[in-house]
Amino acid sequence: MTPKEGHKVPNPSTQSAPLRSLLFVPGDSEKKMTKAQGTQASGLILDLEDSVSADRTDTARRLVREYLLGHADRKRQQVWVRINALSTAMALPDLAAIVAGAPDGIMLPKVGSAQDVVALDHYLTALEQREGLALGSIRILPVVTETPEAMFTLNSYKNCSSRLAGLTWGAEDLSAALGAASNRVVGGEYEFTYQLARSLCLLGAHAAGVQAIETISTNFRDHEALLSEVRASRRAGFDGKMAIHPDQIDTINAGFAPSDLELAQARAIVQAFESAKLGAGAVQLDGRMLDKPHLVQALRMLASSAEANHG
Repeated sequence: MTPKEGHKVPNPSTQSAPLRSLLFVPGDSEKKMTKAQGTQASGLILDLEDSVSADRTDTARRLVREYLLGHADRKRQQVWVRINALSTAMALPDLAAIVAGAPDGIMLPKVGSAQDVVALDHYLTALEQREGLALGSIRILPVVTETPEAMFTLNSYKNCSSRLAGLTWGAEDLSAALGAASNRVVGGEYEFTYQLARSLCLLGAHAAGVQAIETISTNFRDHEALLSEVRASRRAGFDGKMAIHPDQIDTINAGFAPSDLELAQARAIVQAFESAKLGAGAVQLDGRMLDKPHLVQALRMLASSAEANHG
């Protein structure tokens, strides 16, 4: 079955590009969607969940579908949709309304385990078949820390679905589920439970071989603090971050870009190994002894930089 006339299926090579910055956009606001497309966000997340009131759901589904159909060329910016949780009666109507627009992916909230990803995979396959889309073309990004039980299943995502693009996390719904008065300690840092959620998400993503996407930062006016947070996320092993305001995008992109000095050091490490004796497990560089993990990190940094520049 071929795609419907006039409909362009997203390019798989574009879909594989790293998601450095993902901007949430209320699905019921044409104005905000128009503004968002002018940003340098790697992808937009058109929201049908938390930012849309119940009486605006039908309007949001229609506007999201129209946006998707009107923006079939996704070479510069992917378009994702956050649907409602599979545990609600709204999830399937969400999907039925918007899959015809061939979103690059679906963000799935309040996931309990990889079984939810598998279920969504099946739904998407049926709807892609109905709409004449390439099977498997719509990817999945689950939010994997929003329920207490989800915290115990972060090792379940490896090989669960070829659609799985990454894992991301959030603290707000988890704290609500726990009945916590706050998810922060006095100094402003996350309380231990939520630091644990972040770490498990990071580990689960890398165990599954997919991108680890950092959660939002609510203070969108403090760009210095945001840049510091993003750089810390990159050092920890996250690949990208979600945003709630267009003004955060440039800072996020800058924070995930390695510096010229870091790239030069990475090239020097690769060159040192290439110049070493065949099969050498360690090399010396600038007074340091480097082994295979340093080479792996250097190659990953150079590949990531090349992908970002290509995108």
